[in-house]
Amino acid sequence: MMRITGGRVYDPANGIDGAVKELRIDDHGRFVDAIEGGRTIDATGMIVFPGGVDVHTHVAGGAINFARAMTPEDHRRTQAFIRTKNRRSGLGGMAPTTFATGYLYAGMGWTTVNEAAVPVLSARHTHEELGDIPIVDKSTLALMANNEILLDQLEAGEYERARSVVAWYIWAAKAYGVKAVNPGGVAAWKWGHDAKQLTSPISGYDTLTPGRIITQLARICDDLGLPHPMHLHCNNLGAPGNIATTLDTLRHLEGSRAHIAHSQYHAYGGDGWDSIRSASRQLADYFNAHPGLTTDAGAVLFGDTVTITADGPWQHLLYKLTGRKWGNLDVENETGCGIVPYTYRPSNLVNAVQWATGLELLLLIRDPFQAFLSTDHPNGGCFWRYPEIIKLLMCADFRNECMAKLPEAIRRRIVLPEIDREYTLYEIAASMSAGPARALGLSKKGNLGIGCDADLVIYDADDDAARMFSRPRYVIKGGEIVIEDGEIRETPQGREFLVRPPCDPDIDAFMRPLFEDRYTMSFENYPVEIERIEHADVRPCAPAP
Repeated sequence: MMRITGGRVYDPANGIDGAVKELRIDDHGRFVDAIEGGRTIDATGMIVFPGGVDVHTHVAGGAINFARAMTPEDHRRTQAFIRTKNRRSGLGGMAPTTFATGYLYAGMGWTTVNEAAVPVLSARHTHEELGDIPIVDKSTLALMANNEILLDQLEAGEYERARSVVAWYIWAAKAYGVKAVNPGGVAAWKWGHDAKQLTSPISGYDTLTPGRIITQLARICDDLGLPHPMHLHCNNLGAPGNIATTLDTLRHLEGSRAHIAHSQYHAYGGDGWDSIRSASRQLADYFNAHPGLTTDAGAVLFGDTVTITADGPWQHLLYKLTGRKWGNLDVENETGCGIVPYTYRPSNLVNAVQWATGLELLLLIRDPFQAFLSTDHPNGGCFWRYPEIIKLLMCADFRNECMAKLPEAIRRRIVLPEIDREYTLYEIAASMSAGPARALGLSKKGNLGIGCDADLVIYDADDDAARMFSRPRYVIKGGEIVIEDGEIRETPQGREFLVRPPCDPDIDAFMRPLFEDRYTMSFENYPVEIERIEHADVRPCAPAP
């Protein structure tokens, strides 16, 4: 048991904005009205937040392992964790080792993460790695928008069967929801093509278009009652002028829930690399007019990183543009993946526009319950640089100092110089915790209310936001102190959230012969066994009435 007294509490889920409030935690790791005995933490003069929730990150699975192998130079120059009584030795960096991932997230105050792209065929491996990440709770999203069995059902107009196919795959992967990456584009990539136009049939199909995949998959997610809506990586990622595709995509989604992934990469104007410019205002205006939509920013930070995405066509283009190392993975029947190391430079026109666009979206979308802190780790930068983004959001003077280092010509391509908004602590708590938890349907996360999980972080108040958010005084996970004064005290094993959506009881009989025809793995060996997930937490679905 524990009580926390004297701290200024920021709990947007309950409308609490800096009130001095006592929090009480019972032996089950939940917030309660009253306790008797237990430890007291005097947080007078400190800031109390719900634990951070990362709605979009890449921390486990075959792609991140491929990235580790492709960037040995990163291992030689990054932070090392030395083995102690409470932790294992490991490496940080662009693609940190599994247990270092848990240390780094918890070390900033994040307590829940969502692995945003899992091919079902490699889900077993992904869960093995997630099980090796300590402290934080986890969820996963199964890649579905280029799955051939699903696309065949949509092409044939078999909506009910397509819905059962999606439900079957989610449970086979022991996933929490659906990720749609470049719908139809990765399937077309297997024919050497992409899917740039939402209304044009994709390669290998007669009538099926990306727009139809988007609309139908969003409807399926709603009909299945998934806690998190379709998590969409739009077509035309990273391309000049792609704002037109993004806005068209959003119009296809009207009437459905949706979360738009790493929206910074989908908010560009111009008609070529030499004319690229930010189109963040157009996208922000759409979000401000549609409060049911959510997004994570996918903000870019200058420096070295490694890009990892299931959008194989884009990664091949990035390889052609940069000449850097490139790897491609083709996951049979389901999806693909590309890996390219990359360096974002402030002197580079495209990179400077990207840096500004991510910040602009976070500042122009008015409701922090709609726009969430992310770098699409590791694509736009490493997650452990989140405190730098927080400072950029909270301090206009710091933003101006950073903008002053950009070439003058770039300032005409962005709108950041026109923005004077500064986030409050309440808005930061919403964007890094309460908002993403709500979007994921995790009602007991990002919330300091009675009955919720006692995941919270206590910071020493500091005028330097980057310093404050880099080094919490305490991080408490499920009522247990895991970080104190910058030191790891305990490394509990977090839970994995998953769902079992309803589907046709005869779906196995339908799927089995398709496996014989299309997969190298046998049908019986394909689904992830629930016994492999040590701390599984199966969440309910709530199908639409």
